[in-house]
Amino acid sequence: MRIVFDCRYTRTDRHDGISRYTAGLVTELGRLHPVTMLISDHRQLDMLPALPWQLVRSPTSVLEPLVALTVNKLSPDIVFSPMQTMGSWGRRYRLVLTVHDLIYYRNRTPPREFSAGIRLLWRLYHLSWWPQRMLLNRSDGVVTVSETTAGLIQRHRLTRRPVSVVPNAADAVAATGEPTDRSAPATKRLIYMGSFMPYKNVDTLVRATAALPGYELHLLSRIGDAERARLSALAPQARLVFHNGVSDAEYVALLDSATALVTTSLDEGFGIPLVEAMSLGIPVVVSDIPIFREIGGDAASYVTPRDPDAVAAAVRNLDVPGEWASRSQRSLVQAARFTWATSAARLLAVLTGTAATDRQR
Repeated sequence: MRIVFDCRYTRTDRHDGISRYTAGLVTELGRLHPVTMLISDHRQLDMLPALPWQLVRSPTSVLEPLVALTVNKLSPDIVFSPMQTMGSWGRRYRLVLTVHDLIYYRNRTPPREFSAGIRLLWRLYHLSWWPQRMLLNRSDGVVTVSETTAGLIQRHRLTRRPVSVVPNAADAVAATGEPTDRSAPATKRLIYMGSFMPYKNVDTLVRATAALPGYELHLLSRIGDAERARLSALAPQARLVFHNGVSDAEYVALLDSATALVTTSLDEGFGIPLVEAMSLGIPVVVSDIPIFREIGGDAASYVTPRDPDAVAAAVRNLDVPGEWASRSQRSLVQAARFTWATSAARLLAVLTGTAATDRQR
């Protein structure tokens, strides 16, 4: 079976969610079965494993619908894409696409880093379900990263194709060494790792920190001056530390010394920071939404997303003797469920099964 893996959404500097999913999966899949990677920029190779590769056009090209005409020349039996937008016109192979989440049907503001043209197309794409249905039904199978999203795909009847779950995982954090057995946190830091888009609901974290004397809220991601000023003015008594981006090493050091990772996001497709924190034995205080219940299990502390007092109470509860240590141990057990090796084995089973069936258009 000849497998081609679409790696064209890999970043060239630092991984984002889809880029990390790509790199983590293709690395482990390459250990299980021969794989050829598709790239669109030679710099992507610095972020990917040493596997055979082929350079093709960018996935954002206007000619993307015809990319299969190029991929056909590789004579693959099956192609896997970690996105759902890979072109499929004229393909002579089986195709498995990925849906990470349905967030932007409810929160239609596109990521700020996209160009104006892509942002416009993004908004138009998410105005209706039919573009998604058309793309998914032109595949032979669909992968998603969580049971929560799989349920939403079924509820909205987005595809007639089989849907399989191949979860996200954490890599760099867990790979730094074995977590130490600790009974209490090293500092009173609270860590937030994520964007500042409205659905992330960072305002609630800021207000909760204002009710937690002695605690600092460390916001790690890059942030614009206007948003930084707005959050700072929201609760002046809150101790906020804006890092405006951190390296992997800085991220691990901050996370490893924290009391908890906190997020009150209103919607998510997975929650990689939860797994990263739990893999270090750091408790997580998170929104009570279905996807976080799936990822956090009985290790996480769940709060009403828009209730700062509930967030503050959950953090204070970690001060109860024995509570932090108990959450820490449960976090380690829960995080062990999510590894790239396990996910790659699941993906290989999906690809093998799909390649063995008659192709249906």
